[in-house]
Order: sequence, then C-alpha cells, then structure tokens
Amino acid sequence: MELQQNFRIMARYNQRINQRLLTVCSALTHEQLTEQTHSFFPSLLDHWNHILFGDLIMLQRLAGSGVAGLNASTLEGLPVSRRIHDTFATQLDALIPLRQRVDNIILEMVENLTDDVTSQTFHYINTEGVKMTKLVGEYCQHVFNHQTHHRGQLTCLLSQRGLDYGCMDLPMIVPEGGAV
Repeated sequence: MELQQNFRIMARYNQRINQRLLTVCSALTHEQLTEQTHSFFPSLLDHWNHILFGDLIMLQRLAGSGVAGLNASTLEGLPVSRRIHDTFATQLDALIPLRQRVDNIILEMVENLTDDVTSQTFHYINTEGVKMTKLVGEYCQHVFNHQTHHRGQLTCLLSQRGLDYGCMDLPMIVPEGGAV
C-alpha cells in the first residue's frame, strides 16, 4: 500500500507541475518556445515533446502487456511514440491537451499499481530493438524519474529567461500527500 501511495503523490505532483510549467510557457511567444536553447533538446517545445514521448512510449509498453489497467483503448487517439526526437505538437496550444490527457491516464494508472501488480514482470522491446524484462514497479518509477529529469532542464531554461515558476517542492505542490 505504501508504494501505491508514493505513486499517487508522484502522479499528482507530475500533473500539477506540468500544468504550472505549461502556464509559464504559455506566456512565451512561439518564437521564444522554438528558439535554439543550446541544451539537450534544441528548444523549450522540443523538451515538452520529449517528455511527452517518454510518457507515451512507457504507457504504450505497459498497455501492450495489459499492465496496471492499461490497454489499447486507454491510449486510443493519442500519438504513437517511436523515437526520442518525435514531435507530437509544433504549437504549445496543441501540446497542452495531449499533456493533460496523458497526465490523467497516469493518475488512473497508479490506482491499479497494487503490490501484486508492481511485483510482476513484463516484457517489451526498447527503441534500440532489445527485448527487455522489468518489474512493473521499477518501470513505473522510471516514468516519474524521466519526467523529473527533463522538467529540471526546462526549469533551468525558464530561469535563464528570468521566468518565475514558483516553488517546486513536493510537499507544497501535493500537501495532501498520497492519501486517497
């Protein structure tokens, strides 16, 4: 039960921080969102697309194995992730509803991450074509780690532009914790 509470708090944090950072980015012009940042991904919008890529490909893999209540219909209508530089939206206004839907799917998914489910293994093929076997719980931890890593890059770029995105501390963003 404790692991499921941790996943709940991370899913809530993910959704709220994405919403906050997208609001900050919405104040920027399209030129500012697409200008060369000389960072890991070329632009702010490219960072957002990559975060979405990671979430989508990981959800696709879990859904492909029917894990955590996910299946093909859960992801119906969403783009399919294939490569790390996939672009799902060239405008922030088009990316926002995709991001919101994926965040909602993640919130629903964590409700199915019981101890039994997280201790199961599942198989998938990675982007290099290698067959992988992972524990569901460890794999789902990577979903949140990946988001956090790349949002850290985003906040650095926003800070360099003098933009205030507020406090990022988990206890402030999700004061209710992981309780239902």
